[in-house]
Amino acid sequence: MAADQAFSLGDIKLLSELQSEALQILEKRCSWRNFSAQEQIIDRQSNTRDVYFVVTGRVRVVNFSMSGREVAFDEIAAGGYFGETAAIDGEPRSATVVSLEDTTVAIMSPEAFHALLIEHPKVALSIMVRMATIIRTSNERIMDLSTLGANNRVYAEILRLAKDDIQEGNIAKINPIPIHGDIASRVSTTRETVARVLNDLARKGLVKREKDALHILDMEHLSEMVEQFQME
Repeated sequence: MAADQAFSLGDIKLLSELQSEALQILEKRCSWRNFSAQEQIIDRQSNTRDVYFVVTGRVRVVNFSMSGREVAFDEIAAGGYFGETAAIDGEPRSATVVSLEDTTVAIMSPEAFHALLIEHPKVALSIMVRMATIIRTSNERIMDLSTLGANNRVYAEILRLAKDDIQEGNIAKINPIPIHGDIASRVSTTRETVARVLNDLARKGLVKREKDALHILDMEHLSEMVEQFQME
C-alpha cells in the first residue's frame, strides 16, 4: 500500500547534512510504503536491490538456520536505513527484514542510490563507517562464539547493547529493555539461559530493571568477567 507523500526524509540520520533542496530531490526519487507489524519487507535471497529508509516504525534484520531457528542481526528504528549492501555489490539479499511495528519506508532504487553516493561523498563516507562498524561487531560475535560459554556470551552482548549509553560512575543504560529471545538469537543460546543470566546478575547487584530500561551498575566488573574467561 502506498504511503502518504507528506512523509519526508528529513529525519533520516544518513541524510542529515543535506540541504532541504537536495532532500526534496531525493524524496521524488523514492517510492513510499506502509508495512503492518510482523510483515516481511525483504526476503533473504531476493534479487531486489532497493535501499530502504525507515521513516516511522522499527524493523528487525534476521536470518534463519536450516532448522528454522531465527538469528537476529540488528534492529533498525526510525531514522535508519537498510538494504545498502545489495545495492552496492549487486548480489542477492543477505538477510530477511521484518517490521516489528507499523512502519513506513521510503524505497530508493539502486540507480538513485548510486547517484546519491556520487553526488554526496559525505553520505558515502557515512555508509563506509557503518559497514566498518558492522564488520567489527561481526568479528566480535564470531570470537565470542569460538571462545565463550553461553553465559559469557550473554554478558558480552549486554556490554555491546549498553555501549551507546554509558554514563558517569561506571554505569550504563539499555533502553528499551532487551527481549530475552532477541539476545538469545544473537548469541546462539536459549531464552531460558538469558533469563537465568540476567537474574543472576541482578542478584549480584550488577544490573537492575527499572520501568522500561535495564541499568548496568558496574560496566567495568561485567567487562572483567568476560575478559577473565577469555584468558582462561
